[in-house]
Amino acid sequence: MTDPNAIQPSELDQLPDRDPEETAEWQASLDAVTKAAGPHRAAYLMRRTLERAEGAGIALPKLLETDYVNSIPTSAEPAVPGDEAMEQRITAWNRWNAAAMVTRGSKYGVGGHIATFASAAWLYETGFNHFFKGKEADGSGDQLYIQGHASPGIYARAFLDGRLNEEQLDNFRREAGGNGLPSYPHPRRLPWLWEFPTVSMGLGPLSAIYQARFNRYLANRGIKDTAGSHVWAFLGDGEMDEPESTAALALAAREELDNLTFVINCNLQRLDGPVRANFKIVQELEAQFRGAGWNVVKTLWGTAWDELFQLDTTGALVRRLRQVPDAQIQTYQTRDAAYIRQDFFGGDPALVEMAKLLSDDKILECFHLSRGGHEARKVFAAYKAAVEHKGAPTVILAQTVKGHTLGEGFASKNANHQMKKLSVDEFKNMRDLLELPIKDSDFVDGVVPYGHPGADSPEVRYLQERRAALGGPAPARRVHPVAPLPAPAEKAFASFDKGSGSQNVATTMAFVRLVKDLVRDKETGKRWVPIVPDEARTFGMESLFPSLGIYSPKGQTYEPVDRDQLMYYKEAQNGQILNEGITEAGSMADFIAASTSYATHGEAMIPFYIFYSMFGWQRTADQMWQLGDQLGRGFLVGATAGRTTLTGEGLQHADGHSPVIAATNPAALSYDPAFAYEVATIVKDGLRRMYGEAAPGEDQNVFYYLTVYNEPVPQPAKPSVDGIDEGIIKGLYRFNTAESAGITPPANAPRMQLLGSGTAIHWALKAQRRLAEEWGVAADVWSATSWSELRRDALEADEALLRGEERMPFVRQALQGAEGPVLAVSDYMRQVPDQIAQWVEQDWSSLGADGFGLSDTREAARRHFGVDAESIVVAALAQLAKRGEVKAASVKEAREKYGL
Repeated sequence: MTDPNAIQPSELDQLPDRDPEETAEWQASLDAVTKAAGPHRAAYLMRRTLERAEGAGIALPKLLETDYVNSIPTSAEPAVPGDEAMEQRITAWNRWNAAAMVTRGSKYGVGGHIATFASAAWLYETGFNHFFKGKEADGSGDQLYIQGHASPGIYARAFLDGRLNEEQLDNFRREAGGNGLPSYPHPRRLPWLWEFPTVSMGLGPLSAIYQARFNRYLANRGIKDTAGSHVWAFLGDGEMDEPESTAALALAAREELDNLTFVINCNLQRLDGPVRANFKIVQELEAQFRGAGWNVVKTLWGTAWDELFQLDTTGALVRRLRQVPDAQIQTYQTRDAAYIRQDFFGGDPALVEMAKLLSDDKILECFHLSRGGHEARKVFAAYKAAVEHKGAPTVILAQTVKGHTLGEGFASKNANHQMKKLSVDEFKNMRDLLELPIKDSDFVDGVVPYGHPGADSPEVRYLQERRAALGGPAPARRVHPVAPLPAPAEKAFASFDKGSGSQNVATTMAFVRLVKDLVRDKETGKRWVPIVPDEARTFGMESLFPSLGIYSPKGQTYEPVDRDQLMYYKEAQNGQILNEGITEAGSMADFIAASTSYATHGEAMIPFYIFYSMFGWQRTADQMWQLGDQLGRGFLVGATAGRTTLTGEGLQHADGHSPVIAATNPAALSYDPAFAYEVATIVKDGLRRMYGEAAPGEDQNVFYYLTVYNEPVPQPAKPSVDGIDEGIIKGLYRFNTAESAGITPPANAPRMQLLGSGTAIHWALKAQRRLAEEWGVAADVWSATSWSELRRDALEADEALLRGEERMPFVRQALQGAEGPVLAVSDYMRQVPDQIAQWVEQDWSSLGADGFGLSDTREAARRHFGVDAESIVVAALAQLAKRGEVKAASVKEAREKYGL
C-alpha cells in the first residue's frame, strides 16, 4: 500500500537537489542501518534526528508522535523542593476524606464521584504545594479550571486547611439548608471558593484558552499586568472527545499562549468504559496537540519502570507499549503476574528474556501501581517544564489509574464512575495502605469517620505555609471592593430621545451608534470590550475598526488592502475589538472571560457580544448557562433578530425562539426593544445595575440579552409619558392611544389593547390606524419591551402571596383599567407573549411566528405567519366579535378584503 504521506516522485521533481551525491549518502546510511539493525533501529534514529532538528530551530514538519514513554527521563527530573513525605501524608488525608464524604452522602441517595480524584490526587497536590499562585500575592493569581468530578478532593483539602468543617462535608450535594457544598465547581453556589464552572464537558478547556488569551488582552491594552497569572485546566481524557475541548487549540498556539497549561488526566477510562479501547488516547492527543502547535509533555510511567527501560536494549519494550491498546492496559491492572507475563511479554523473544529477570512483585508493581501521574517527582518535573516553556501553550498528558488506592474493587473497573461508596472493610484496607492513624473504634455504627491530623499538626502547618508562600488559599474567588464605575455622560443616551425624524434607522444601527458614543467616554470608554464573530460589517460596526482597532498580539504585520479607505481594517496589539472569526463558541468564551474580569482580575470590563440572534441561544445556550453560573455581567445582543425581518436568508437564519430559550436562564434579563430610545434606556439601566449603584435587593450578577433588528424604520421620539422609563425597564408601557396617535374613532367605539414587542410594534401601529379608519375600532398600542421580565415579576408576586404578602404584578398594574380585550403580537413564536397571559385580567389572545422560517420578502413572510397588520386587524375583530362588540360578519368581510 502506498503511504499517502510519503513524498511522491512528482513532488521531488519540484525540489531541486543542490547536492545529489550527499543526498544519496544519507539515503544509503539509512538503508544500511535498516539492513544491519532492523527497521525499528532505523525509525529510532530518524525520530531522534527529527527531534534534534526541531530543537535546533530547523524548519521541518513536526514529529506528531513520540514513543509511549515519559518526555522527561528520570535522569533529567529536578528534585522536588519540599518535604515529599509530608506531601504524601497530606495527599493520604485528602484521599480518605474525599472518599468518606461521598460514601457518607450515599445514604441520602445524592451520589458523588470517588474514582476521578483518586486518580488525580497528585496532579492537584503538586500544583497546590509548588505552582498554583493565590489571590493574595501581587497580581491576580492563577486561574484554576478544576475537573468537575474531582471536586470531593478539593473540598477535602479545604477541610484540612480549615476552610471547611465536617458539617459542610456532610452536606455535600445537599444545599437546600444553606450550609451545603455543590456537587461540582460552581461559583454561583459557592462564590468564595470556585471561580470557574467546569462540569459541562468541553466548556472548561475552551474557556481556559480564551481566559489565557483575555489575560494577554488586558495586559496589551494596559489595563492590568497579568504577567504573573497562569491558567491551569484540569481535564479528563474522555472529555477531550467533546468538540469544544479542542476547538481553539490552534488559537492558543497561534497567539503563543505560554501562560496556559492543560493537564489531561489520562486514566484511560470514560463513564462507561475505555476511552479508546482498541487504540491509544495518549498518542492520539499527542498528535492532535503537536499538530496544533502545542508543547507536549508525556508523564506516563512511574519510577518502578526505570529498571524495565534499562533492560530494554533492543527497543522491544517500547515497541510493545506502543502496540498494546488502552483497554488491554486496563486489563493488566486487574490481572495477576502470570497473565501479564504471558500476554504482554510472551509474544517477543526479547521480552520473554526480560521477564525472566523480573519478579512477580516487580511486574505487579509496574502494571498495577506505577504511573507517572501518581508520583510527585514526575508531576513536578512536568509542571516545571510547562511553566518554563516559552512561545507555546503546554499540554501534560499524565497517565493514572482511575480508582487508585481505593482497592481492587475500584481500580480500573469499567463501572467505577458509577460506584459511589466503599464498604467499611474497604475503608480499613485503604487506611492501612495509606498508613493513616484511624482506629477501628472510630467507625461508629458502621459510619466512616472523617480524618484530620489537627489544626496545629505538621501536615496542616506545612500545607498552610506552602499556600502562604504562593499567595494564599486556592482555589479561591475574590471580589475586591471596587468603586462603582461612573455613569457615562447623559447626552450619549438622551440623543436617542429625539428620534430620527424622517431618517430610517434600524435598532441594530441604533445600538452600534450608542456604543460608539459610550466607548469615547473618558472614564469608562476603555472598559468596553466589543466582541463579534466575523460579522462586524453586517451589523454596521466597521467604522469602529480604525478608531478602536482589532485586537491582535502581533499587531499589524502587513499593509491592509483597504488602507487608503476611511474605515480600513486595522489590527493592533492594544486593539479593543475582539473579532473572533466564524466561531460563536469562541466569542462566548471571550464574553465569559471579560464579563467576570471584575472578580478574576479586580477590573470591571463591559463586554458586548453582537451576533446573529439565531446563532446565539440556539447554538451556544450551554455557554450562556456557564455565563450565569460564573456570575458574568455584560450585554448579549442578538442582531438581525426575529423570524421575518432577515429577508432572503431563510429557515436557518430566521430566529423565532431565542427569547423563549433566554427566558429559561435565571441570570438573563431578556429585552425585545422596539425603538432606539428603548435600547438606550435599557443599556443605561444595565450599566447602572451591573457596574454602578445597584438598588437594594438587586442582583448585580446578571447579564442582559437585547434583540435588535435590521429593518430600517423612522425612529419616533420618546413619548412624554409618566413612568415611561420604569415601564421600559419592567417590560411594558402604553406607547399611545388611538386619540394621542391622531386617530379619531367614532364615539363609543369598541376598544382594543394591542401589545407589541420589537419590530412587531410597527405592524400594531399600522393595524391601529386601519381598525379606526376602516372598522370604527379604537386601539391603544403598548410596547412590551420584555415579556420575560413581566413574567419574572409576576412569579415573584405569586411567591409573595404564598408568604402572606399582597403584591400586584406589574403587568396587571400597567393594564389596570384598560378597556377591551388584549391582543399581543411579536416576531417570535406565540409562546413568547403567552408567558404573561395568566396575569392579564382582560380577555387575552396572541399572534406569533410559529413554525420554521422561510425565504421571502418581509411582507410575504409576515403574511405567511399571520402577523402582519392586516392579520392583526382580523384577529382584533374576531376578539371583539366574541364579545358582541362588532358584527360577526365583519371578521369574514375583513378576511376577504385583505386576502387572508
